[in-house]
Amino acid sequence: MKKQKLNCEIARHISVMEILAGLGHFPIKESEKEAWFLNILRSETQASFKVSKELNRWYDHGAGFGGNIIDLIVRMNHCSVKEALEFLTNDISYFSFHQQAIFRNSVSKIQILKVHEIIHPALIQYLSSRKITLTTARKYCKEVWYEFNGKKYFAIGLQNVKDGWELRNIYFKNSSSPKSYTYLKNSGKQLIALEGMFDLLSLVELDIIDISNCDIIILNSTAFIKSIVGFFKDYHKVYLYLDNDPTGKRISLLLTQNYTHVIDKSSLYKNFKDLNEWLIDGRKI
Repeated sequence: MKKQKLNCEIARHISVMEILAGLGHFPIKESEKEAWFLNILRSETQASFKVSKELNRWYDHGAGFGGNIIDLIVRMNHCSVKEALEFLTNDISYFSFHQQAIFRNSVSKIQILKVHEIIHPALIQYLSSRKITLTTARKYCKEVWYEFNGKKYFAIGLQNVKDGWELRNIYFKNSSSPKSYTYLKNSGKQLIALEGMFDLLSLVELDIIDISNCDIIILNSTAFIKSIVGFFKDYHKVYLYLDNDPTGKRISLLLTQNYTHVIDKSSLYKNFKDLNEWLIDGRKI
């Protein structure tokens, strides 16, 4: 797939959260409007690095400066703006610039303690709040107990191809190392591509496509598009159910422009951010 070059105006709209997730950085605490991280520019024990989801801007409270995604890449990689744009261009096809050095400095502190069938009442209630039945969740996910910064937590877990886990509960959105995509193979001739575990679970609940005849890839981060596009040639059709946000729309447009058998299905939930919001609103077909 041919890479699309970026200019500063376009690059400023790339999601800071998505880039950080793709590089292995995940928030210590998070709300709808903001997320707090252990500082990615230096070592610390208390989270002082904030990302405003509404403004798509970051701020380092310890150092007293912040900016957009270009400013962040310049500081992280000690590079020029031109090199930062090159990094983000690669991220659209989704990434390699200084990749190894960054990952060495982004080791997850999450330690998996135990994994079993989902049974905890709090997790079952959380699933219910997102209109996911326990039967559906148990088919694809597990209850995962883990230790993070010396404390124990439990979450709904979806395993990826490298045996890392995407971890979700009502309070946290985390991932264990190594982070990667999830690939569910059913020997199908059609492929479904989604962004996250709740997109998968919501698609099952919505029952708008026969999943039993499809293979499924859950990206777990849009940074892994480059890793999965090579599979497209093995399928007659590829259906995209990505988020209705600038990042999801940008990726869907690039893929449909470059692959004639890739179909963007996001118009089904055009008034909602993603499949789960659509499901919660009760807009079943």
